Amino acid sequence: MHKVMALDVGTKRIGIALSDFLQVIAVPHSCISREPESKAIEEIIKIAKENRVEKIVVGVPVNMDGSFGAQAKNCIDFSQKITGFDIILEDERLTSEEAEERLRERKVDFRKNKGLVDIESACVILEQYLGK
Repeated sequence: MHKVMALDVGTKRIGIALSDFLQVIAVPHSCISREPESKAIEEIIKIAKENRVEKIVVGVPVNMDGSFGAQAKNCIDFSQKITGFDIILEDERLTSEEAEERLRERKVDFRKNKGLVDIESACVILEQYLGK
């Protein structure tokens, strides 16, 4: 069995979540810096290999009308630089809002640590993918 990794790729940070080996549960992992990009990709590959990941689900912020804006294209371009894994693009519309709501429900103050939202967003993206 292998795990699935999900990435919430932003301009500054990348939130990471991993599935369990049964690919049922999304587990928060970490948040890494996007810059320098080569180091971020190296770190993602390292985490994926350490956790026996075969598939990486990358959240793509599709516009509400279904079109791809600059940030969606940026995420797709970033995902194409990750080699050695099956890359799956997942529509991540409104995941940040859902992530913030989940954190509020758990009484987690994320205002000073936006990385917590990125990690939770990665969990939402992974749950969407696993639920399909």
